Amino acid sequence: VQLQASGGGLVQAGGSLRLSCAASGRTLSGYVVGWFRQAPGKEREFVAAIRWSGNNLYYGDSVKGRFTISGDAAKNTVLLQMNSLKPEDTGVYYCAVRYSGFSSNIPVDATLYKNWGQGTLVTVSS
Repeated sequence: VQLQASGGGLVQAGGSLRLSCAASGRTLSGYVVGWFRQAPGKEREFVAAIRWSGNNLYYGDSVKGRFTISGDAAKNTVLLQMNSLKPEDTGVYYCAVRYSGFSSNIPVDATLYKNWGQGTLVTVSS
């Protein structure tokens, strides 16, 4: 599975952005798709994930209530709607996939995801 992340940009605090992760090569059925972010000098942080089959969702504590992850089966794409953005949301956002089969587990450990997109930069100004 090849991934292409897009939608990043510069936004003021309180604003919104929508990121897209387009998958090619095969359908996302059976996969977990996760979003991670990395700020300068910091470790990669789990943001949100969706289990494609079953539509299970999971969010990191810092984004709960502000971000929404969803899947568009027709486009084989995962969206991350980000509202009420804060300066601490600044970073490079990556999407990644992990084949899960029939497991409902959604891992938050980035090392468990095998295929990664190239990242898209989100900058939130105060």
